[in-house]
Amino acid sequence: MGSSMNVLDDELNIVVIGAGLGGLAVALALRTATSRHVITVLESAPALAEIGAGLQITPNAAKLLIRWGLGDQLQKVTTVPEQFMIYRYSNGEVLGKRDNYGAEMLAKYGAPFWDVHRADLQIAMYERAKNLGIKFRFSAQVESYDLATPKAILQGGGEVHADLIIAADGLWSRCRSSMLGYIASPTPTGDLAYRIVLNFDQVKDPEVLRFLSKPQVHLWAGPDCHAIYYPLRNNTMCNIVLLVPDNLPENVARAPGSIDEMKEIFRNWDPILQKLLSLVTDVDKWKLMHREEMDAWSNEHATVAFLGDSCHPMLPYMAQGANSSIEDGAALGVLLSKLSKKEDLASILQVYQDLRKPRSTAIAKSSEKQRYYNHLPDGAEQKVRDALMKSQIQEPQPGYPFYWIDPQMQSWVYGYDADLEAHTAWDKFLKDSKQKTLPGAQL
Repeated sequence: MGSSMNVLDDELNIVVIGAGLGGLAVALALRTATSRHVITVLESAPALAEIGAGLQITPNAAKLLIRWGLGDQLQKVTTVPEQFMIYRYSNGEVLGKRDNYGAEMLAKYGAPFWDVHRADLQIAMYERAKNLGIKFRFSAQVESYDLATPKAILQGGGEVHADLIIAADGLWSRCRSSMLGYIASPTPTGDLAYRIVLNFDQVKDPEVLRFLSKPQVHLWAGPDCHAIYYPLRNNTMCNIVLLVPDNLPENVARAPGSIDEMKEIFRNWDPILQKLLSLVTDVDKWKLMHREEMDAWSNEHATVAFLGDSCHPMLPYMAQGANSSIEDGAALGVLLSKLSKKEDLASILQVYQDLRKPRSTAIAKSSEKQRYYNHLPDGAEQKVRDALMKSQIQEPQPGYPFYWIDPQMQSWVYGYDADLEAHTAWDKFLKDSKQKTLPGAQL
């Protein structure tokens, strides 16, 4: 695969590392915006597997997926929550709620709020990308990079050359280490997640069946822990995530979990949650890891660009990790479609970073703050939080402690349009560049 750009031909050879949600997003965004450029996605796994659990795709990402032609397919496999409920951990007291939540999100932000199994979303994006002519190479494990050329060197000795490498290889990004010149492993956050998926037909208890009869999001907030439930696949599957203090050994990122240990942690929690957990037959523990955001999202040669967890990981407490990666892909794809000559690539990558970095930094900080609100210990501050929530149960106000419901936070996160922002940013760059070249501009 050799470099295909010359003075008369503006077709770039773009190689995306990783067929996760961010990698698929940038491929879809670029191909939707232009038929130019050769796009190849390298994936280390032999095939896409049905692994993972639930995701919440919020309107800021859903609107992009719909534009890329995925709306009809995703409507078949997603669930739109009718209500969002927040409870006190110990007795199930309702602290906050929004009725008609899915309909409200659609009306306010022009796109749905979807609960979806990660595998369903990934496979839908992959199939759409294939239909658009994007090339995929599986079992393509990158051993190292030459980012000046640039090229990816595969296990076994093969080489993949490109004009631009897009690193969408996640939290443990090898491409990141190559650019920085050293290996820095992610660090533990102090939390771990129990991730649970149940089939709805496993639920027999009449009380639990009534509780789950409508597609709803249920969140229990408690000391140092929280639990969240939402349905998948048109309310036929139950997704439960339990966030608790990390007790895994230092070098263990994932391990089989003890059901008895899990139940003991939540022994004094809402009885309805305990009934749900009684249905669990096996569970894994996932250490939540983090690393600092990269200062630069591309290199001095403008031969590599980063997106998603490879450059700005974020904690899951606002459910924006996947959504933010999809936004990154959309913005980068739109900007790359603007390319008229290879010399513009450095400017495009700088505009991309200037557009995306402040937002990703702010969302990451807000996610840390949401973690704090979720896990408040019993005491004076928790009582203030609960009283504020209950006083605003009919109409939450800006500053509401749970960001899914806070109207100001909703507008900022869910109302964002990465496509529009990318077009606007590039137009501004061109206008500013033109003004700088006008006679007398430097006087």
